Amino acid sequence: MIRGRPERQPPIGWSAGQARGGRRMVTITVCVGSSCHLKGARQVIMRFNDMLTKHGLLDRVTLKGSFCMERCGEGVNWQIDNEPVTSATAEEAVAIFCRRVLAPLGVVTDEAGGGGAA
Repeated sequence: MIRGRPERQPPIGWSAGQARGGRRMVTITVCVGSSCHLKGARQVIMRFNDMLTKHGLLDRVTLKGSFCMERCGEGVNWQIDNEPVTSATAEEAVAIFCRRVLAPLGVVTDEAGGGGAA
């Protein structure tokens, strides 16, 4: 607590790490295990990072890697917060990322076309 001011609490349902300036933080975790790496995880991470940088969202979206998510064989595995997502290609991952991460943050991009269901 700062003198005379109550400690700022994050909104209900958010952890302290999810709130900065009253905005919810989104965490994207991409599997970098050997199977996902061979299927394009590196390209997915690079594309996500490029889009976050381009749209100035590095302060609102955390992008990180994780070793095996134990869904080998399904495609490139990643998560939006704790929700699992599988993409057959980097392009499909980008389309899902645009629809389910960027759009709710108010970003409109032409990269959202194509891709399959999450």
